[in-house]
Amino acid sequence: MSFGHPHRHYTSTDSTNSRARELAAAGGPHGTVVTASEQTAGRGRQGRTWTAPPNKALLYSAIVRPLEEGHMMLPLAVPLAVCEAAEELNPELTCKVKWPNDIHVEGRKLAGVLIEARPQDGWAVIGVGLNLSISTEEFPTELQATAISLFDPGDKGGGRGSAGPSPLLSAGPPPSAPSSAAEVLSQHLDNWVQAEPDEVLATWRERDALRGREVEWEGGSGVADGVDDRGYLVVITPSGDRVTVGAGEVHLTRF
Repeated sequence: MSFGHPHRHYTSTDSTNSRARELAAAGGPHGTVVTASEQTAGRGRQGRTWTAPPNKALLYSAIVRPLEEGHMMLPLAVPLAVCEAAEELNPELTCKVKWPNDIHVEGRKLAGVLIEARPQDGWAVIGVGLNLSISTEEFPTELQATAISLFDPGDKGGGRGSAGPSPLLSAGPPPSAPSSAAEVLSQHLDNWVQAEPDEVLATWRERDALRGREVEWEGGSGVADGVDDRGYLVVITPSGDRVTVGAGEVHLTRF
């Protein structure tokens, strides 16, 4: 069964992930998609909030079931689907993935992924927030230098290290509404959620935004050196040791 069938849309809800979790707990089938024009309590990883003006972002959640061994790669596979969907919607941009699953363009965050799994019940919910047409001024003040949209004709530049407007974001108004973006993302999820782990790892490594960059987390610091076969971040410490860091146990504090 492909993603997007069935598809439940809300004009406003607290969180599409919360609605999808309720549907999954009630037996909702694989591929069920929940979207919303607006979220009042959207959330990201590690308890962060996710905010967006109404109708200016794709707010998307989907049910995966049953969970199988290959789905261990979901945290890496889903960002690849988001990257491909974004590049299909705007072919002028190139996406990278900041471990574990933030999607970046020009070093600024375009989209985020939140996966909430219930292995004991055999299901997971994929949550995606993709900025479509949010202008710089519409982002919260603390995000204006670090966030970006798929289309932003009002961008005056001002991003970190930017000397002027981004050429990627000056092509005019977005040609697709959130509903169209949801269809595109569903198509790419169909491919990547079922992809073989070797394919996921190889493609993720091609899009790795952190490799060779200095990183810092609660337990130490070093230079990112890709991911291992489990999807853990590999870091070379100042002493030359290679250590692995799991997404659930760290918060990278410098990028």
